[in-house]
Amino acid sequence: MGRRNRHKIFENLEIIDTGHKGKAVAKSKDGHVVFVDNAIPGDIVHAKTYKKRRRYYQAKPIKFVKYSAYRADPVCEHFGVCGGCKWQNMQYQKQLQFKQKSVEENLKRIGHLELPDITPILASEDIYLYRNKMEFSFSNNRWLTQEEIDSDEKIEQKNALGFHIPGMWDKILDLNTCHLQQEPSNAIRNAVKQFAIDNDLSFFDVRQQVGLLRTLMIRTTSTGETMVLIQFYDDDKPKRELLLNDLKNNFPEITSLLYVINQKANDTIYDQKIECYAGREYITEKMEDLSFKIDAKSFYQTNSKQAHELYKITRKYAQLNGDEIVYDLYTGTGTIAQFIAKKAKKVIGIEAIPEAIEKAKSNAFENKIDNSSFVAGDIKKVFNTEFVHKHGHPDVIITDPPREGMHKDVVKVLLKLKSKRIVYVSCNSATQARDLEMLSSDYDITNVRPVDMFPQTHHVENVVSLELKP
Repeated sequence: MGRRNRHKIFENLEIIDTGHKGKAVAKSKDGHVVFVDNAIPGDIVHAKTYKKRRRYYQAKPIKFVKYSAYRADPVCEHFGVCGGCKWQNMQYQKQLQFKQKSVEENLKRIGHLELPDITPILASEDIYLYRNKMEFSFSNNRWLTQEEIDSDEKIEQKNALGFHIPGMWDKILDLNTCHLQQEPSNAIRNAVKQFAIDNDLSFFDVRQQVGLLRTLMIRTTSTGETMVLIQFYDDDKPKRELLLNDLKNNFPEITSLLYVINQKANDTIYDQKIECYAGREYITEKMEDLSFKIDAKSFYQTNSKQAHELYKITRKYAQLNGDEIVYDLYTGTGTIAQFIAKKAKKVIGIEAIPEAIEKAKSNAFENKIDNSSFVAGDIKKVFNTEFVHKHGHPDVIITDPPREGMHKDVVKVLLKLKSKRIVYVSCNSATQARDLEMLSSDYDITNVRPVDMFPQTHHVENVVSLELKP
């Protein structure tokens, strides 16, 4: 295109599909692939490119020639700027269709797999207000709208509490209302922001690494408990207690009020000491007859109601009759292991994070589950012949790895063990497909069921059951 014409305009582009990370996909008349922001399949647009790659363009619509019949009105005022909930403008039933399609295409295209009929995706009962955990960032230099930039008025208030603008590590979108988490989430976030402004508490400057207030985390449970954790950069006790006391006095529904002082270059709290200012150090979630204590560092599925459905599918696919030894790989805090324990003879969970294993043991004790054990260690190192000799040969293996999937050495051990059944839970069907291709030499896929844990986004979980070949 040359320096003089850095931007290209494509006219009458028809959006034909969704692609990587849920982006809208079009093909120009001359065969170029174009990813178009804030469009959905069925739209016809004129679009202006803002990025060129060897195989595709990225573009923004400058005119909608025709709107898709699958469009929905976004409920959020921040839609189009915020990096989350990018499918709000698509009808929910259509979202489900594209999620199921992406799972099927990944398994076939990447894994080259022979598949049974895929069970229809399990929809989420709640398509908004479904998250139990939200994390927000403070900033003294909020994202400005184009109207604000073009205005002659001097902008005095630049403090923000909200989300990072996609691709901009130092810009925060100031939120008014977020539709992802039930109240008191918005009320707490807005109260914290206003109190900080009124009392001249400094918001973090990520470039200069200065300021008092760094991040805010809010966790809620179906049992009505609420955890609030504020991450401070400056160790200023009077100002810290001023804010924490205000929260304690005005939000009695907060059952766990925590803080951390973090002066590292990044926001991660997993290597930091968490201080309990009021209430308990944890909140409690319930699932069937189980209780799970969740502290600030605990992993727990962020859609509690749909996690229950996901675990029920996993339990069903495991086909347990009470005689089996079950391994739960990447067990985290042992939620799946404990969920299936009553149906098994023995369950052994493996997880790399020692703190998660301690929580798994604690929760199992509280739940009076005496047929489970949990082992901390890097799975690709500890999951071996010696481990199996110690804990017994698994009849069924459940694996729920992170987005990058299973290490190839773990897959090799699975092939060597030849357990009669494997249930593979995945949040990334692309890496799942890669792993399943390796397992397909010895296993047949018997069930596939996507589960929608994150409505209004392209993300989708997928559960696959495998049976050892005769």
